[in-house]
Amino acid sequence: MSPVFEARRRSTRLLLQLVATLMIIPYVFPLVAMVQGSLAGEGLGNYQAVFSVGAVGTFFRNSAIIAVSTIVIVYVLTMLAAFGFSKLRIRAKEVYFWLILAALTLPEVVLLTPLFATTLALGVYDTYWAVVLPLAALQIPFAVLLTRKFIDGVPDSLFDAARVDGAGVFTAFRYIVLPMTRPIGAAIVVLTLIGAWNSYLLPLVLIQDPAKQTITLLPQFFVSQFSNDQTKVLASAVITAIPEIAAYLCLQGLFERGLAAGALK
Repeated sequence: MSPVFEARRRSTRLLLQLVATLMIIPYVFPLVAMVQGSLAGEGLGNYQAVFSVGAVGTFFRNSAIIAVSTIVIVYVLTMLAAFGFSKLRIRAKEVYFWLILAALTLPEVVLLTPLFATTLALGVYDTYWAVVLPLAALQIPFAVLLTRKFIDGVPDSLFDAARVDGAGVFTAFRYIVLPMTRPIGAAIVVLTLIGAWNSYLLPLVLIQDPAKQTITLLPQFFVSQFSNDQTKVLASAVITAIPEIAAYLCLQGLFERGLAAGALK
C-alpha cells in the first residue's frame, strides 16, 4: 500500500530528513553519552566490576518475574476490558471507562503511601505481588484506552456472523478479538515491559529483602556516602537497558502497527 502523502521534490525530502534527524538527536545523544561514559576509565573493566558484584543474575531474575507477571495481568485484563467497552452492551459502561481513565491523572509518587498501607493490610508486603499488582494497575488504564480504539475498528459483522453460528461471547473473544489484536497486543507487551522493568520507586519502597530487589537498584552498589563511581553506574544502566532493547527489536513491526492503529481508529 502506497503512503497517502509522498514528498516528491528533492528539497522537500531533504527538509523532512533534516527535521527527523533534529527530532531524534535529543533522544539519541543521552544513549550515546551513557555508552561512552560506561567505557570511560577502565573500559570494559567497568562492566566486569558490575558483574563482580554477584547480584546481577538475581536482580535480572527478580525483574523478569515481576515484568512477566505484570505483562500477563495487564494483557489479559486489558483485552477483556477493551472488548467489553467496545463491543458489549453494558449499562453505564462509559462511566466506568472514564473512571478508569481518571487513574491516568494519578502519579506514582502520590500513591506510594496508600500502596504501602494496602500491601501491609493484605499481607503481601516484601513480596513480588507488592510490586506486580500496583504496576499492573498503573499500566491498565492507558492500555485499555489504546486497545479499545483498536477493537472499535473490528467490523461488527464479524461478531454478528459468529453469533449466528452459535458462538458465545468468550468464543468470539478467543477466535475474533485475540487474533485480530496481535499488533496492539505487541504494543501493550512492550509498553508494559518498559514500565515494569524500569520501575524504581515501587521495588525500593515495597520490597526490603535484598534477595528480591530488581535490576534498577543495581547502580546503588556504586553510589554511597563516600563514593560515586559514575562510570560503573552508567555500565549498570547499559546492562539494565539490554532486555528492553531486545524486546523492542523483536516486536518492532507489530509494536509500530499497533500504536498507529490504536491511535487512528
